[in-house]
Amino acid sequence: MKTNVNLQPYNSFGFNVIAKHFVEINDARELDRLFHTPEYKQEPHLILSGGNNILFTSDFYDGIVILMNNKGIETVADDGEKVVVRAQAGEDWPGFVKKMVEKGLYGVENLAHIPGKVGAAPIQNIGAYGMELKDSFLKCEAVDLETGRKRVFDNKDCMFGYRNSIFKGKLRGQFIITSVDFQLFKHGELKLDYGNIKSYLNEHGMEQPALQQLHDAICAIRDAKLPDPKSIGNAGSFFKNPVIKASEFKALKQRFPSIPSYEEPDGKVKVPAGWLIEQAGWKGWQDEHVGVYEKQALVLVHLGNGKGEDILYLAKQIQKSVEEKFGIKIEPEVNFV
Repeated sequence: MKTNVNLQPYNSFGFNVIAKHFVEINDARELDRLFHTPEYKQEPHLILSGGNNILFTSDFYDGIVILMNNKGIETVADDGEKVVVRAQAGEDWPGFVKKMVEKGLYGVENLAHIPGKVGAAPIQNIGAYGMELKDSFLKCEAVDLETGRKRVFDNKDCMFGYRNSIFKGKLRGQFIITSVDFQLFKHGELKLDYGNIKSYLNEHGMEQPALQQLHDAICAIRDAKLPDPKSIGNAGSFFKNPVIKASEFKALKQRFPSIPSYEEPDGKVKVPAGWLIEQAGWKGWQDEHVGVYEKQALVLVHLGNGKGEDILYLAKQIQKSVEEKFGIKIEPEVNFV
């Protein structure tokens, strides 16, 4: 266990935040030893995965930061069509998806190039281009942070919702995920109708793409609209896309005829938060330290020498202006600490 560690390399916004204590877990079995230390028994703790979906709102964390870095991917079942793959929590998510696609396995391809680690994916129920983590999630193994006991959560146990799960709600901060099992398939039908996937494929002469081609196309699309955290500090999509009643959307459509939308299975309508923010005049806005990315209004960026509180203040101003213009409350997708 280290003390007074700068978390700048461990959060994609790139803020200089000091952790009172810091420990890296390379094997899930190391957790038991950590739980018996006096520091763990006396201090608050924070589980850090890839640091890609977190905003530190102060420059000091008065407790223990636990970085999950355990690695390993294995096939645990294969019936000739369905394949169960187990990935350790510290595995890089984009790398995991890339390996599955290279193996010809369907089920996570639309989630390509989302930064982060496997262990964080179920907590957020990450999603993109019409696919969510819950669609391929079979179960995960987690450890109770108070008792040290292992527990297995199946898909139903996790109570997945839009960018949400039981780990963000009822059991927030109570468990640490150590591995995840995925149900993947050797044959599948590609999802091509969400976002600008189809137009990109048509432009590049791939109307009926192969699995690898779709994966590569999604990576290219994301690279074109999202900044690399290594160059510009950011946490990807900062806000969730709001889901509103059909009647509310109908009224908005009359006022704003060009408003884009996606119909939800329950009859509600999802509206792109990025479009709302752009229409409210924020796209490309910046001050000395923070701003809104010029290519994608959904992304808040750290331009250097700023603090988490700067991003927090900007986010609140954006929320206020969107609600004033559209009557819609947009919620952060990023976790605040």
